[in-house]
Amino acid sequence: MTENAPSDSGTANTPKITEHDMPPKSYAAAAKEPSNEPSNEVTVAPGAGKAQPVESGSLTNGHIPPNKSLLSPESSKQTSEKRPLDDKKLVSQRFTARHEDSLTSIEPGKDFQDGLKHNEDTRPRDRSRNRDRQEDGPQLATGRKAGAGWERSAERIRWAPLNVPLRRRLQTLVILWHSTAIAIFLTAFLWLCAFPLAWPIVIPYLVFTLIFDSNAASNGKTNRRSPLFRKSKLWSLFASYYPIRLHRTVELPSTRKYIFGYHPHGIISHGAFAAFATEALGFSDLYPGITNSLCTIDSNFRIPFYRDYALAMGIASVSRESIEANLTTGGIDGAGMGRAVTIVVGGARESLEAQPHTLRLILNARKGFVKLAIRMGADLVPILAFGENDLYDQVDGDAHPWIHKTQMIMKKIMGFTVPLFHARGVFNYDVGLMPYRRAVNIVVGRPIEVVQQGEKDGRVDEKYLDEVHGRYVQELKRIWDSHKDTFAKDREGELQIVE
Repeated sequence: MTENAPSDSGTANTPKITEHDMPPKSYAAAAKEPSNEPSNEVTVAPGAGKAQPVESGSLTNGHIPPNKSLLSPESSKQTSEKRPLDDKKLVSQRFTARHEDSLTSIEPGKDFQDGLKHNEDTRPRDRSRNRDRQEDGPQLATGRKAGAGWERSAERIRWAPLNVPLRRRLQTLVILWHSTAIAIFLTAFLWLCAFPLAWPIVIPYLVFTLIFDSNAASNGKTNRRSPLFRKSKLWSLFASYYPIRLHRTVELPSTRKYIFGYHPHGIISHGAFAAFATEALGFSDLYPGITNSLCTIDSNFRIPFYRDYALAMGIASVSRESIEANLTTGGIDGAGMGRAVTIVVGGARESLEAQPHTLRLILNARKGFVKLAIRMGADLVPILAFGENDLYDQVDGDAHPWIHKTQMIMKKIMGFTVPLFHARGVFNYDVGLMPYRRAVNIVVGRPIEVVQQGEKDGRVDEKYLDEVHGRYVQELKRIWDSHKDTFAKDREGELQIVE
């Protein structure tokens, strides 16, 4: 798969670029920034995971390749490969994993490697209690050790030092904002309602929302979508907190419609938000001409102020009417060509299976999105997010069956459930509800082409439905088998489809 044309070879040598010269931009913005540096052929050694210039010069986006690699030499059989770069096109790194499967992604800046190093330094440690052991000899019966509980508590909680770089503090602040956005917007609305002086603002807003703009999340239009907001540097901080990276397997033509299926759900699906609700990972650069909308539950659009925040991110309702509208409105032909939606297929039920270093999917019973794709004539694109389940620790439902049963009853009655999870805090590494700083690698697989059926009467052949669903599952398994040794080295098992 050739993506960049060879560059001219008669250019002058480029002065050395220092770390100080690299501006803190998002990956996508950095890739688009023009450069006066010469374009050189770069050798990418996937086994080593870093790009090395063949001759003098550097990459066309002004970023020096990192010295440390996301990939290790222990990865599966891999081969080196040369890529020509063109300063007018996307600058990308290419990793070749098992089965000759190549990935292309925006090459990250220094923050990505710094984040990986910090993750190693703050890796959750063994929390087993240290007990005093006596040497060989007579055994003594000893009473309780005073203050032992306080000592163990102090040992378990690692506090962040005061000299944490400002950038890392800003990353944490953006994550805190995103995680509490619903509560903040709802509190702000109730606070305004409590003051009569604010009613001239609140009442017109409610009239507009309930009467004139009630279907904004499901009408398929993009007039509320803000490209400027999606490209904000805030989201670059959001993505580099973990860090998250988006990898493309093959190019997708903008003359088709697509339904992207994101797996796994995780606790809050941070990876899906970073990749498909923002441009921090360069989706529009990897898939030019495709307008993608991340879908979420309809109840999120009933929260005042938060609904406008979500609409500005290009997020849409996950209802059937919304998906149909998105895939039949706009695009290059005005009838949906070049439009796409991203669905987190496992839903709330799959969030209960989100345990670190495991991948358990709810997929066998989920065929509605496949049927919808066949009816709309939209290709299915499986996505596997390595590391999404590692962002939080959760109470194990197998060890506490009564908790799991209560969660399932809640889901049946209310339509959603609340996983009992924890991770780190704002100022410590061990206690709190902030996600861990753990790398997430989102791999977009090959499209599953479908033949449209039921356009008029809505009927889809069951055998063909099962066939397409089976091909979708096989592609997910192929992604896992190809890249598990690269992105899931600490796994405690293989991919499982439990329902």
